[in-house]
Amino acid sequence: MKPSSPIKVKSMPKAAEVLGQFIPLHYHFEMLRDRYRMQSFREAIEATVRPGDKVVDLGGGTGVLSFFAARAGAEVWYCERNPELVDAAQRILRDNHVSQQVHIVQADAAEFAPPTPVDFVICEMLHVGLLREKQIAVISAFQRNYQQAHGPALPRFIPEGTLLACQPVEQDFVFEGFLATGPLFQAPADDHADTKVLAEAAIHHMVWYDKPLRSDIAWSGKFEIAQDGQLNGVRFITKNALTVLIEDQRVIPWHNQFLVMPIEQPLQVSAGDVIEISFQYEAGAELAQLGDTLHVARAGEQKRPQVA
Repeated sequence: MKPSSPIKVKSMPKAAEVLGQFIPLHYHFEMLRDRYRMQSFREAIEATVRPGDKVVDLGGGTGVLSFFAARAGAEVWYCERNPELVDAAQRILRDNHVSQQVHIVQADAAEFAPPTPVDFVICEMLHVGLLREKQIAVISAFQRNYQQAHGPALPRFIPEGTLLACQPVEQDFVFEGFLATGPLFQAPADDHADTKVLAEAAIHHMVWYDKPLRSDIAWSGKFEIAQDGQLNGVRFITKNALTVLIEDQRVIPWHNQFLVMPIEQPLQVSAGDVIEISFQYEAGAELAQLGDTLHVARAGEQKRPQVA
């Protein structure tokens, strides 16, 4: 059979147009079933928020994080720009008997500042590697808006920071005999039957949300291979420090899903080899921007120029 030519359709929307669209309502409800996420944020909020505190919830979604804060005794400003979500959250918070403590604000989180100084800001617009979602852009804008309204001192953020790491892996990209190399998401766990870890993970960025934030994420680093294998992917790890409990000397963490990105030219590697990984992308960008700039080579090899 002669392969047919691709069917052409009208041009698709640009990435910038897609990224700004609302996440569907049913997806927000599905996130409530993520027990690990829910328990981690509940524990962090209960460990830090006290009765009488004032809290902002940026991009509040269904209102569950506002609920945790209100249940801890706080006065909360819930900020969400999606009118469908705002209506749902208003109903849900009323059903959970905390509506008297939560101010519902329909607004773009990047344009909002509370009418009074607050103690905490909750913002969970997090994706692995700080890709796709607008955590950095929204918090940067909030910092400016808040300081213009209330002076230089910033509130405490939940999460307080995000740690970004990566490691070389051998990934099985064969599915029932079908070879398909592409981005793969994994539950945040050390062991996966389809992934062979070739070196320890290296931290490439640490972001603290009460500090000035940069949107560019660029890095180059070397890894010593721990075991023989075919290096055909890089796994990206994102660990969020939801709250740092200094008195208890512990951090309440929450990991995003891991992301395995394939590389264009797999390398056969042996224990003791040194390889170099580099990449560059903007926070909030699509996965393709990371993939297009991801480069893996043996240490000392010259990087090939990117194809335009």
